[in-house]
Amino acid sequence: MAEILPLRAWRYNDSLNESIDQLTSPLFDVVSQKQREALYRNPTNSIHLSVPRGEAPAKDAARLLQVWKENGVLLQDGLPGLYVYYQYFRLPGNEKEYVRKGFICNIKAYDWHEKVLLRHENTIPSAVNDRIELLEETELNTSPTHGLYSDAGFILEPYMDESIRTPIYETEDYQGVRDVLAVIHDHEIIRLFLDTLSDKQILLADGHHRYEGSLAYRRKMTALNPNHTGYEPYNYHLMYLTNAEHDDLRILPTHRLLQHLPMSEEEFMERLQEYFTIIPKEDPFELNEVIVGKLWAFGLYLNGNAYKLRLKPEVHASIDWNFPDEVKQLDLTVMHYFIFEKILGIYRQQQRDYKGLSYERNFTACIQKVDKGEAQLALITNEVSMDQVKRVCNSGAVMPQKSTFFYPKVICGFLFSSIKEDEFTTATSACF
Repeated sequence: MAEILPLRAWRYNDSLNESIDQLTSPLFDVVSQKQREALYRNPTNSIHLSVPRGEAPAKDAARLLQVWKENGVLLQDGLPGLYVYYQYFRLPGNEKEYVRKGFICNIKAYDWHEKVLLRHENTIPSAVNDRIELLEETELNTSPTHGLYSDAGFILEPYMDESIRTPIYETEDYQGVRDVLAVIHDHEIIRLFLDTLSDKQILLADGHHRYEGSLAYRRKMTALNPNHTGYEPYNYHLMYLTNAEHDDLRILPTHRLLQHLPMSEEEFMERLQEYFTIIPKEDPFELNEVIVGKLWAFGLYLNGNAYKLRLKPEVHASIDWNFPDEVKQLDLTVMHYFIFEKILGIYRQQQRDYKGLSYERNFTACIQKVDKGEAQLALITNEVSMDQVKRVCNSGAVMPQKSTFFYPKVICGFLFSSIKEDEFTTATSACF
């Protein structure tokens, strides 16, 4: 099923005066404006390729990339390889050190109908368009998306464990996560990785917008190429693959913030009572705790007042969205159907790109933004489980946008993958 390939990555020149932690950057959708400004001040930071700015950001990024190649800021590795990537991290209130193990490779950008790569959530159209334009101009994958495969026998982990003992990079990122990168060049071991993935489906965990960008680019280039074979560089996408059977895979919740209610607060609270049991809470900073493990339960923070909301079970069957039960059972489906559509009148298709709706992973930040007047209300939700992700993917349906937050996030800047003809062909077919 899944066709993966090694690559000759473009990486920062080791002779640069800056260390790798000064050159890496967070993914474009998880970094605050203040963090971005600090990164932009460094003229060689990877953010200039991954999140370019200006009047023509994609074209500027392409010009900068060429300058970096010509001046030796970036160099292409001499041998194709699979890049092993481990992330060591801790979670609040837990002494355990987790480690998420995986490897970075090129994977064919499969269309959804091919059922090789499965998505689990909707995307925001404007964000996809930005990614398409950047890929067209630079012909560069600036950061890997995150995919999951299932291997209960853990066939590949011993080879990754051995490789990570001699790292290329080891640094601590903006999340406080220790990131370690190594590479496997051995032809026979690479072949084992390729063969192991050849009968697997891939669940797309993170990076739906970047993946859809690659998919749209592949469709466009296929239509323009009368001699299309399926092996041209534009067919491939950069992905970080991890084993979904590993215990250290973590998904954190993504909360919702609404800038303005389209009705009075009194009317909103009155309409909530039609669908939810509402329990006032004294301390808003306990909202994430009082809903833990409870089905269809949410925290609401509005105008300094905190409430626990729980859907009245008898109204759940009234959901008339054309979704399978796997999706209807999700907390976020309940939230988006009853609160956003039925109560606020923001219909499902509008929700994907609704200007007043934003997403926040940090629970404390939600409370603070409401207190500062940056949002009128916050809706606090539970995390989505890995089992729920698998069931939704296998159903062929998708969750509401921004349903999952796989933690930790992959960082940008360790390596880049070119889909230029001369740079890609050398990396793959010449050896495999």
